[in-house]
Amino acid sequence: MLRWTEPERLDQAWRDGLLGPGALFELVDEDVLGHQVPVFAQRPRSVSEILTRAAESYGDRAYLIGPDRTVTFAEAPLAARRIAAALADHGVHPGDRVALAGGFSVEHALALWGAARAGAVVVTLNPRWTAAELAHAIGLTEPVLAVVDPAVVDALPPGVPTVTFDALVAESEQLDDDGRDWSTDDGPGDDEPFAVVFTSGTTGRAKGATLSHRNAVHFSLGSAASAAVHSILHELPPASSGMPRVIGSSPLFHISGLLGQVTNGAFWGTGLVLAPAGRWDETVHLELTERHAVTSWSIVPTQLWRLVDHPELDRFDLSSLELVGGGGATFEPELLRRTAERIPHVATALRVGYGMTETAGAISMLQPPIAAEQASSVGTAVAGNQIEIRSPDGTPLPDGEIGQIWGRGAQVFLGYWNDPEATAAVLDDERWYATGDFGRITGGFLHLESRLRDLIIRGGENIYPIEIENRLVEHPAVAEAAVIGLAHPTLGQEVKAVVVLRAGEAASADDIRTWVAVEHAGYKVPTVVEFRAELPRNDSGKVMKHLLETSTPPA
Repeated sequence: MLRWTEPERLDQAWRDGLLGPGALFELVDEDVLGHQVPVFAQRPRSVSEILTRAAESYGDRAYLIGPDRTVTFAEAPLAARRIAAALADHGVHPGDRVALAGGFSVEHALALWGAARAGAVVVTLNPRWTAAELAHAIGLTEPVLAVVDPAVVDALPPGVPTVTFDALVAESEQLDDDGRDWSTDDGPGDDEPFAVVFTSGTTGRAKGATLSHRNAVHFSLGSAASAAVHSILHELPPASSGMPRVIGSSPLFHISGLLGQVTNGAFWGTGLVLAPAGRWDETVHLELTERHAVTSWSIVPTQLWRLVDHPELDRFDLSSLELVGGGGATFEPELLRRTAERIPHVATALRVGYGMTETAGAISMLQPPIAAEQASSVGTAVAGNQIEIRSPDGTPLPDGEIGQIWGRGAQVFLGYWNDPEATAAVLDDERWYATGDFGRITGGFLHLESRLRDLIIRGGENIYPIEIENRLVEHPAVAEAAVIGLAHPTLGQEVKAVVVLRAGEAASADDIRTWVAVEHAGYKVPTVVEFRAELPRNDSGKVMKHLLETSTPPA
C-alpha cells in the first residue's frame, strides 16, 4: 500500500510547524461516511467557506481576471451572496440542483460560487454536448434551473427553466446580500453533495460523479501539504513573493477547472487569468503568460506538447513561470524531458498528478527532482490518500506486480448520482474506489500501466498500451501516438498504433515498427500502423480510443 510517508522524514520542528496540533496541515482520523480516514483538522467545512476565508486573507488581490472584467477576492463573496439571492428568486433551495453550461468566464465562476452559497448542488455540463447528451444529464440530475451561455439555450430539452450567465449576474447586481450566514452550523455539511461532474465518457455515456464539500476542500489541502513537505525535504527553491497567477485553461465541467483552478485558486490566493471566449489556443496561452506575469500552468499533456513545440516559443517572456503541472492523462517521460529542454528554468518545477473525477483530482503526484527511473511513474500518494494494487479477486498484490489500482481517502467521491448499480461496481464496503486502471507499485512509486479496458491480450500475452505509446513519442518524427487492440481470428487481438507526425517530418509504418522493436518484444510491435492528422480527443483532453478502431485517411 502507498500512503503519505514523507512527513516521517522531516525534523521535529518542521513537522510540528506544518502538521502539529493547530497547524495548517494537521491531520487527524475522523469518521467519514462510516469509516475512519485521515482528514485535515483546520479545514473549511464547506466550499462557500473557502471563498469567505479568501476574502479575509487576500482582500483586494485580483482573483478572476477576465478580458473585460476583474473581480478581487474581497469582491467575490458579495457577488456570490447576491447571485444566491437571485437563484432563490428563480426557485432554487438548498439541495436543489443548478446546472451550469458555458465557457470559462468571470460570470460562470461567480455563478458557481453563488450556487454553492445558496446550498445548491452544482451540475457541470459540457456546452459542446449534443442535445441528446444534454437531455441525458439533465434528465438524470433534474436541475431546478440551468444557467448557460446563449449558444447552449436551443440545445436544452424543452421545459427546463433557463437563464444566461450574463442575465443572472445582471439580476444579482440589483439585489442586496442574501442575508445568509453559512457558518458550520447552518451550511452544508462536509459530506453533503457540492457538485455532480460528469465522467469523460471516452467509451460510452457519461455518469454523474457526485463530489462532496469535503472532497473539494481535501483536494486543495492534500496537494498543498504534499508539495510543501516535498519541497522542504528536497530543498527546492521557494516561490517568488509576487502574486501567484494561473491561466484558466481547463473547462469548468472538468475536475481541473472546477477544483484545480476555481476553488483551489480561492483557497491559496491564486489569480485566474481567463482567455477570450473560444477554443484553447497555445499562442494565446503564451501571450497571456507574458502579459499577466503568470506563475504557473495547469494543463493536460496535449496542451503542453503544443506549447513546448510552439515554433516561436522563445520570443515570449516566460520568466515569471515557476511551476508547470497538470493531469487528466499520462505525461510521457519524453514530454517531461522536452519541457525541461524548451523551458529550462522550470525543469525543477514540474509536477504531474494522477487521479480522476471520482477521486476529486490527484491522489498521487510526481514531484521534482525526477530521477530517470521515476519519470515513467505517477509519483507517490498525496496527503490523506491510500493506494493499493489488487488482483481481479480483490486481493492486495505485493510490490512490482501489476493489478488494478484502488484508492481510498477523503477525496473519494460519494457515488454516481442516481445510479446505485454503477456506484456499487466501483466502491467496496470499506469505500475503496476501483479506478479501472492497471498499475504497479515499485520502490514507493505508483506506475500506471493502462486503462483496464485498454489492456491488449495477444496470444495470451498481456500488452499495456502505455509502454508502447511512451516509446513511440520518443521517435523524432512523432508528435503523438495511441495504441489499441484490434480483434484477430487466432491471436485474440493484435496491436494497432495510430501515429501523428510532427509538421514537416516523415516516417513509414516500417520505420515505426523498427523503432518499437528496438526496446520491446516482438509481440508488442504494432502489426497495424495508421497515420492521422490528429487524435480524436474529448474536451478534457483524453483520447477517445473507441474511435481509432476504424481507419481514417490522414488530412
